[in-house]
Amino acid sequence: MIRPSSDDGRRSATTPKGVVVLDLDGVVYLDSHGVPGAGDALRRLQDAGWRLLFATNNSTKTAAIVAGHIRERTGFPARREDAVTSSMAAAAFAASTARSAIVVGSDALRSEVEAAGVRVVDDRSAPPDAVIVGLDTDLTYRDIDRAAKAIRAGAAFIATNVDPTYPTPHGLAPGAGAIVAAVAIASGSTPISCGKPSEVFSALIMDKLPPGGGRPVWVVGDRPDTDIALAKAHGWSSILVLSGVTAADDEVPPEYTPDAIAASIAEVPAIIDASLARTDAGG
Repeated sequence: MIRPSSDDGRRSATTPKGVVVLDLDGVVYLDSHGVPGAGDALRRLQDAGWRLLFATNNSTKTAAIVAGHIRERTGFPARREDAVTSSMAAAAFAASTARSAIVVGSDALRSEVEAAGVRVVDDRSAPPDAVIVGLDTDLTYRDIDRAAKAIRAGAAFIATNVDPTYPTPHGLAPGAGAIVAAVAIASGSTPISCGKPSEVFSALIMDKLPPGGGRPVWVVGDRPDTDIALAKAHGWSSILVLSGVTAADDEVPPEYTPDAIAASIAEVPAIIDASLARTDAGG
């Protein structure tokens, strides 16, 4: 049962206790359904004083869509300004280096690129400055061909992320990384990845952290090489949940060992509370 929030989703004006950065697919929801207990866990964290940020490598959603999906699937009143996506990161990076780009990806990725001031073109226009590749469930051979030709002609190769898969209720589906790999092989080039745990993505998260520092940051995710790697790169604490890509703790490479492992997000508030209690007790 989803408990009502004490402030109906409005954040307190006081400084947050810290920040919890949450992945989405396989952590907060799977496809069109919330992970059991997700809404209650998010509310418990918010009511305890934590600032929640939602960070996804899924490039098929804008920040507004992300917030809407969280609300629809969990009942938690997420806001668009609390979301960071790999399409936002790729668009920000492209804006710093390019004026025009071919986009192989979703409408959400195209809209983020255009909003960042980069002109989206096709291969019949003047050679683009960049090719931006993300998850595209309508991908065709033609898309790979035009992207590879532009990259061989000198366009920068930018990937929203290189995740090989993403979780669904029916198992793992091919992720953006599968498409990026096809373009990389066809073009003979290595992409610049803007998804977690890249510096580009990290910068967008850092911009949303409370000023002054000194407060704990936790990262909750289902993929060791993105979510846990992000936490380790910044000295943040991490929780790996087994409700998405990673199904068992023996699948975790030693270099990505998290601070804690949970069956799902439902266990996260208790894990964080227990960790803080040990810290307060000097343990």
